[in-house]
Amino acid sequence: MRDASVDGDGLKKKSDLGVRAVSAVIMLAVTITALWLGGVWLDIFFALVTFAAFAEFVRLILRITDSPLKRVISIVLGVVYIGFAAISLVQADSYYVIAALGAVVFTDTFAYFFGRTIGGPKIAPRISPSKTWAGLFGGMVGAALWLGLWVSTFHYTSGYTEWADFLEATSQDSMGAAVIGAILAIAAQSGDFFESWLKRKAGVKDSSNLIPGHGGVFDRVDGIIPVACIVGLLSGVA
Repeated sequence: MRDASVDGDGLKKKSDLGVRAVSAVIMLAVTITALWLGGVWLDIFFALVTFAAFAEFVRLILRITDSPLKRVISIVLGVVYIGFAAISLVQADSYYVIAALGAVVFTDTFAYFFGRTIGGPKIAPRISPSKTWAGLFGGMVGAALWLGLWVSTFHYTSGYTEWADFLEATSQDSMGAAVIGAILAIAAQSGDFFESWLKRKAGVKDSSNLIPGHGGVFDRVDGIIPVACIVGLLSGVA
C-alpha cells in the first residue's frame, strides 16, 4: 500500500498546478484583451494593476518597519518607482509596450529553462534561492532574441519589398535591440530580486493572496516595473 501522505502531497501539487494554470490563462487573456482594445481600456487595466501592486508594496513596507519616518520615505520611493513605470506604459506607443512585456516574458521563460537545465551557482541564495547565473544568462539570451525579432518584424511590416533592403534596414537596429534586450533582462531580474528581498524582510512568501496559485499582483509585475522605467526613458515618453 502506498503512503497516504505521499498521495496527499502529490494530489496537492497537482491541484496547485491546476490552479496556477487556470490563473495564468485568465491573466494572459485579460492582458491580451486590454492590449487589443487599447485606449481607455488599456489605461484602466494599467491603473488597476498599478494600484494593486502599490497596495501590496505598502503592505510589505508596513510589515518590515514600525518607524514612521522609514515608512514614509519607503512609500514615497515606491510611488516614484511604481508610478514612473505606470506612466511610462500608459504614455508609450503600443510598439514599446509589447516590446517591454515581451522582454519580461522571454526573460522569465528562458531563465527558467536555463536554470533548470544547467543549474550551477546561485546569484543570491539568501534572497532568492532559485535564481542562478545560468538562469540570468538564459534570460538575457531570451530577451535579446525577442527584442531583435520584434524590431525585425517591425521593419518587415514597414513596406520593404526587397530582401536586401530589409536586411540593410534591420541589421543594425536588430543588433542594437538585442543588446538592449539583454540589459532589460538584467533589469527584470533585479526587480525580481528587489521584491524577493522585501518579502524576506517582511517574513512573507507572497505579496498577497489575490491571484490563486500565484500570490499577489506585485509578485507578477516585479520584473516589469524596472523594465517599464527603462523603456520609458529610452522612448522619451516619461
